[in-house]
Amino acid sequence: MANKLYSKLNMALVCWTLGIFGIHRLLMGYKNWYLQLFTLGGLGLWMLYDLVAILTGKMKMANGEPLLQ
Repeated sequence: MANKLYSKLNMALVCWTLGIFGIHRLLMGYKNWYLQLFTLGGLGLWMLYDLVAILTGKMKMANGEPLLQ
């Protein structure tokens, strides 16, 4: 069973609060998370894109598993 840490709500909250540092991508297993750290979340635009993708279910874990409801 998957960890409840990886729910849409939790990842959306992490993205909203620490998204400019790419922490949500780090937790989701993406290897390119540090790019958001260096660009401050693409000056906020990349972070907002990820936030919408998380909330709509289009962004999945790095291994392809969907986020929990």
